[in-house]
Amino acid sequence: MKKISLLLLVLFSVITFGQGMKFEENKSFKDLLDIAKKENKLLFLDAYTTWCGPCKMMAKNVFPQPAVGEFYNANFINSKIDMEKGEGIDLAKKYNVRAYPTYLFINGDGEIIHRVTSYYDPEDFINVGKDAIDPSKQMGALKKKFDAGEKDPEFLRSFIKVYAYTDPVLATKVARTYFDGKKAEPLSQEDLNFLFGLTKDSNSPLFPEFISRKDELVKLMPEETYNKTITNFKLNGIFNNSFDQTSKVLDEKKFITEAKKMMTEEKANAMLLKAKMKIAASAKDTAGYQKYALEYYKDGTSPEFTSDELNTVSWNFFEGTNDKVALGKALLWAKQSVKLAASYANTDTVANIYFKLGDKANTKEWATKAIELAKKEGEDYAETQAILDKSK
Repeated sequence: MKKISLLLLVLFSVITFGQGMKFEENKSFKDLLDIAKKENKLLFLDAYTTWCGPCKMMAKNVFPQPAVGEFYNANFINSKIDMEKGEGIDLAKKYNVRAYPTYLFINGDGEIIHRVTSYYDPEDFINVGKDAIDPSKQMGALKKKFDAGEKDPEFLRSFIKVYAYTDPVLATKVARTYFDGKKAEPLSQEDLNFLFGLTKDSNSPLFPEFISRKDELVKLMPEETYNKTITNFKLNGIFNNSFDQTSKVLDEKKFITEAKKMMTEEKANAMLLKAKMKIAASAKDTAGYQKYALEYYKDGTSPEFTSDELNTVSWNFFEGTNDKVALGKALLWAKQSVKLAASYANTDTVANIYFKLGDKANTKEWATKAIELAKKEGEDYAETQAILDKSK
């Protein structure tokens, strides 16, 4: 019996001390902050979504690691909140969470002390936590160092990653300093992430990097893609120069005048429609959005339309209207999206539109296709299964 008891004790020790991260469950964000303050620890918040692939990989491969659990359980109050459900929706707005996974380190008063956004292997993830509790590497300290003139490339890269979503304007300023220091060096994958993540339009301090490094960039992407990227940056610049952020009014004449310097009047008018769609969507003007979308996308067969954008507008119609004529148009766009590049996302959109139109036979056919793709792509297809079950 003593031997058995000793064996059980050993097994119990392995179970107890070999666990991964322990997450607080069924607690409100306020309760989590209260616990963090009471224990004098930072709150670690895994800001995730159910559709985020890297989020799932972290949950499967990193969080369960004993070494990760040992460090995070000892130093933080660990929590995870879906940013698209419940109070996660407001937290995403409050802390400007726009990419996933995002990891927030928050003090008991609700202030962000540190943040990062990416997939990490276990060792690097532990290092992220170490940075979060090191006053010299927290966000405030990084800003003081930069203001004092620090230009070490490794420091600047760390700064950009931390501030990219908290303060993109400051992160862009730091990135400009970073790229000024490596004009003769080739771009790394991380450099490309910085450029594409922080450059919003041709007004950006980083836009000249795209022009000066054209020869290098066209080796990494088709020249057609590069040209479209430059055009889109310029169009975004025209939009931002023509749109009054205070009044939310677009100076259409100014927009057209500037756009015609780059393209034909017909194309400029089409871009104006797309700009109006953008404004209507931002203002949650569903009727306006649908009006401009119907005029812009028409039958959805323009070679300039991508699979992703057709799927997006189709899904927006699915969620925003019960009008069968409008849904019929959205169905055409969704099928064109599938024709261009079939995926679980756009095939599921077709199935959902058929379901909303009351066509059970086609719902069954397309939902079955979507589920097959979901299994291949490793996606969660529970909602698709639900409409399939209702169509039998």
